Amino acid sequence: MRIDREAADDKRAEDIVVLDMEGISPVADYFVICHGNSEKQVQAIAREIKDVAGEHELPLHKFEGMDSARWVLADLENVVVHIFHRDDRDYYNLEKLWADAPHVEVEVG
Repeated sequence: MRIDREAADDKRAEDIVVLDMEGISPVADYFVICHGNSEKQVQAIAREIKDVAGEHELPLHKFEGMDSARWVLADLENVVVHIFHRDDRDYYNLEKLWADAPHVEVEVG
């Protein structure tokens, strides 16, 4: 999870939030949610996540949304990374949807 957050931060992802989903969602233990301000930035963040996952031999079960770059999802087994375009993040508001999930503080750097 730290790797995912750092990879997103390296491409200047904004408002990076990590939610502890254990016991709340059967899909993953953690959600990493962030956004970029343009389609190109969303794609750059997503490519970095994918590259770093490959370098660390993390399983990438699903990787979708790159074409439209409005909401890219990277399923890394127990961590699901949601990379939004700023406008779409506001619309879907996953943090509100999963308001019961505790936020995890993760240091970068």
